[in-house]
Order: sequence, then C-alpha cells, then structure tokens
Amino acid sequence: MTTTSRNAGTGRVIPILDDELGDFSTEAQTFLAGDVNEQKFIGFRLKQGVYGQRQPARQMIRVKLPFGAVNVAQLQALADVAEQYTPLGKGHITTRENIQYHHIPLAKTYDALRRLGDAGLSTREACGNVVRNVTGDPWAGIRDDELFDITPYAGAFVRYFVRNPLSQALPRKFKVTFSGSDADAAMTAIHDIGFIPRIREVDGKQVRGFRMVVGGGLSTMPKDAVLITDFVSVDDYLTYSEAVVRIFNKADELRVNILKARLKFLVHRVGEEEFRRMVEEELTGDWAKQRPDVESLLYIDDEAAEAPALPAQADVVAAEDETRFARFMEVAVVPQKQAGYSAVTVKVRQGDLSPLQFRELGRILESFGNGRARVTQDQNIVLRWIPDGRVYSVFKELEALGLGDADATEITDVVSCPGTDSCKLGITSSMGLNRAIQQHLEALQIEDPLTRKMLINISGCPNSCGQHHIGNIGFHGASMKNDDRQIPAYNVFLAGQRRAGEPLRMGTLARLRIPAKRVPVAVERFVNTYQAQRQDGEEFNAFFDRVGVKPFEEAVRDLTLTPQFSTDNLQEFIDWDRQGLYVLERGEGECAV
Repeated sequence: MTTTSRNAGTGRVIPILDDELGDFSTEAQTFLAGDVNEQKFIGFRLKQGVYGQRQPARQMIRVKLPFGAVNVAQLQALADVAEQYTPLGKGHITTRENIQYHHIPLAKTYDALRRLGDAGLSTREACGNVVRNVTGDPWAGIRDDELFDITPYAGAFVRYFVRNPLSQALPRKFKVTFSGSDADAAMTAIHDIGFIPRIREVDGKQVRGFRMVVGGGLSTMPKDAVLITDFVSVDDYLTYSEAVVRIFNKADELRVNILKARLKFLVHRVGEEEFRRMVEEELTGDWAKQRPDVESLLYIDDEAAEAPALPAQADVVAAEDETRFARFMEVAVVPQKQAGYSAVTVKVRQGDLSPLQFRELGRILESFGNGRARVTQDQNIVLRWIPDGRVYSVFKELEALGLGDADATEITDVVSCPGTDSCKLGITSSMGLNRAIQQHLEALQIEDPLTRKMLINISGCPNSCGQHHIGNIGFHGASMKNDDRQIPAYNVFLAGQRRAGEPLRMGTLARLRIPAKRVPVAVERFVNTYQAQRQDGEEFNAFFDRVGVKPFEEAVRDLTLTPQFSTDNLQEFIDWDRQGLYVLERGEGECAV
C-alpha cells in the first residue's frame, strides 16, 4: 500500500499515514452502511484510537501525546476538534498523557482524525492490545537533577513500536514510561516497562543507559514493577524492550483470561530472577542479531535553540496581586536547569480544556515561551521555557482564562477518570465527585502545608484509570443496595503515594463503602483525623503508618450506614451531576477486544 508520510517539523513523533486515514474513512462508511461485522470493525477502529462509549452510536477519540509533548500548532488543532466535532466542546487530559474527546458520532470521526493528523497528532494504537501511549516526565530536558534528556529515546521507543507487527495483537494492553531522574516523576513502578536514566563508565567512556523495570500495573490487582536490569545502554534498550514484548506476546496462557492477561501476572508468577533469565534467553534468538538503528529513530528537538530572549527588566507585580502571585510562584513554578527560565504548571480542573483555553494556551506559549508544553499524568499541563521575568505576565494571562489556580498537585487538585460520563465500565460519576470534593475542600480554606500536600484520586470503577491506588486518599466506584433501591457508592484507599520525589506506593483498602453523596464529608473527616492526632511535622502517610486504618474507619462509620429510601433521603439515591435515580449499568469495555 502506498502511503505518504508527513513527519517534518517539531512535535511530529508518530508518522501520519494518509492511506491509513483513508482506510479508516472507508471502513467506517462500510460499517455505517451495514456491510461489515461489528466485532471486526471494533478491532479495526480501536487501532485508530476510536473507542466505543456507553452511549449508543457515540465514540471517544483518544489522541496520543508521546511523553506528553504538545506544541502551539497542535494546541490549535486540539481546539478545533473540541469546537467542531465534540458535542461537549472540550478535550480531556488523561492520566496516560492523552487527550480524549467524547460523544463524537462515527460519521464525524474521520474529519476529526484528519484535522489532528495535519498537525502531526496521531491516534494510532491509542486503544487495543498494543503498546499504548508512551508517557514521560513533563520536566525532562529541563530538570536540574537529570543525567541526560530522555526525550529523544522516548521518541525512538514510540517510533519503533508503533505499527510494529510484533505488537499489534498482544495478550493485553502494554504501558511504557520514561522518568527523567530518580525523582521518578513518570511513576515507572506502575508500568509494564519503565526507564530511569543511568550513566556508566565503559572502557573509559561515559555511556548513557537506563535502569529498566518491568511488570508493574494497577487495576484490580496492583503490582509494583521489578528490576530487569540496573543498566541497559541506549544502544540496546530497544532490543531489551523487544525481548520483553516478545515474551509477553508468546505467553498464550495469558490470553485465556482477559482479567489476568497483563504482563504483571506473568512477571510476578515466575518471579524476578526467572523473568530476567527468560529475557536473557530471548535475547539469544536470531531476531536479536538485527539490532535497530536507534540513532535514526531518535526524536531530536533542540528546544534551547528556540528559547525566547530574556527580558532586560522583569515584570512589575501589581500590589493587589502580590499575595496570589507569591503563592503561585511557590506551588506552580519550577526553575529550569537553564538559567533564567522556569516551567509553569497549569492546573486543569478535572483535566478538561475548552477550545478557547487550548487556543489561548498556545498563544501564551508563542508569546512568552518557545511554543512547547507537556501534559502530566495528574491531568495538568506544564508550560516550558518561560523567562523568569515574564512569569507574572503568564500568571495574569492564566487567571484571565480561569487557569490561574495556585494549587496544582495539592489536595484540591483532584485526579479522576471520566466514569459514567462516557465509559462503558463506569459505575459512578467520578467527574461529578471530583467537582464536589474540590468545592468542599476549597470551602474549608485549608492553609496547613502538610494537609495541602495530600493528593486525592478517583476512579469510576475498580479498573484504576483514575489511579485511585496511589492517592493519599483514593476512591473507586461501587454500589450499595437498600431493598430494591441502588445507591452510588465508593470504596476507600488510604496512604498511597504518587508525588514525584517520594517512593511510589499502593494505598491500603479500608473496610468502608460510603454512599457517593457523603464522600466529600468523609474526606473532611479524614483530614480532621489526621490534623487532630498527628505529631509535629508528621506527613499523612507517616501518620497512617503509625496509627493504622482504624481511626479513619471509626471517623466515618456513621457515613457508611445504608440510607433509607424516602423523600428526605432522595438525593442519596442520585449520583453527582445526575438527575434520575441511580441504576448500576455496566457494559462490556473494548480495551481487550
């Protein structure tokens, strides 16, 4: 098949194939005409990043942002798709550094994919049993603690495995990440493969490489990744990765049960040493003699070459803004290793951006930065290469956009998946709960810095798209029942950790199930329990380790009582942001199709 590749220019990590988009249009029209089997078409469209929703005849489009990177032209394209093809008029940043659009009729998906492709944005293999979007450290290349920039190598990984015949029908989805330093901002421990930079002296030369871990994951049975090698050179990391993918692909026993088909089940069943031996054995195969040309695959983007000039004079902060701006500088701004520049983290509530916000963020980057940003796994966006003397101007622009909140990665910056807004597997309205918790906590006006440091994650079901296991407080959707009446509810996890620079850890499942409408009050009581009983300087997880789960369970015991259906209690039988009585409706997801 003849294809035209349009890959020139910054930000074009994944080749965009015109014929591939044309094939999608043809297949979609054939399906809409009733001339192709639905199951066959589902598999086809998933490879193109088009996913079925719980709402009939509506699709979700998932746009891959490799290592979270996005530029001005791409922000404009993302705005156009949100405005022209998405009924809700917004795009959603996910915990996998994708952008998702919801409720799009299938007939409009081709036009949306074409607009994205024109900007170098790809949805190829964003869904299905493939290597999914490769996530990365949002501060890679500008961190003061990094050994080298992982960006070129993350880009090479993406390019090597996208459309690779080996990874088109894996037993299950496969997730990869690159952290920029030992702070592990990309959370390698919960990925199928995770990389952290290393430099080793070999024959008197400094050689770049990676510490490589495998077999991590969340969902219903969370597992920490295990070490596969403390050092694999940048010349060999793709070959080592292919060995892991080959072992996974050949593990037919995993295909028997899709609920236990992830790599983590194989790795933890055979153990760390045996899996390492399996990799070494796989590397003796003839395939491994043909090493990929890593150099030709590298994603090279000299960001410094397009850095804006440093201003002769810094912006003057208006007196009425001094307190807010000082707080913004404390929370949202990190100096880059490049003198005179800073990275600004923009809090994006519920991960949702409007067309105006997409466009204006692009304008801000063009006016004050070098046109580049990166989205994060906590659903925010980092504006890079902002001159220190222009951070105040950026702050004022963000405030005008409704994006100037100075609480990114704090207790009021809640992470959640879309839940029943769109997902077939959703049990509860996790986005609605997100808004309710944030509003409740904002009303409390928490000033204590240790409490503000706590993080909250919500998933609308046990599958952990909202990464509930690794929040200091985590919730996943569930249900309760009173006679024939169903009640939306949440299970509770405590003392997880996802903050960069802290060891990632899974939370402890409390023996609690709380009706959804009572969860914001439960969060307040968890906070009060911590603040009332902690020792000086004791952070939340340390307090939990000292006192255990019991004080938290006792603090909300009355909230766990099943409500009685009555006029006075009617709202407890209605989920957040909903109008009708709650009914548990869970469909069959397409992730494993």
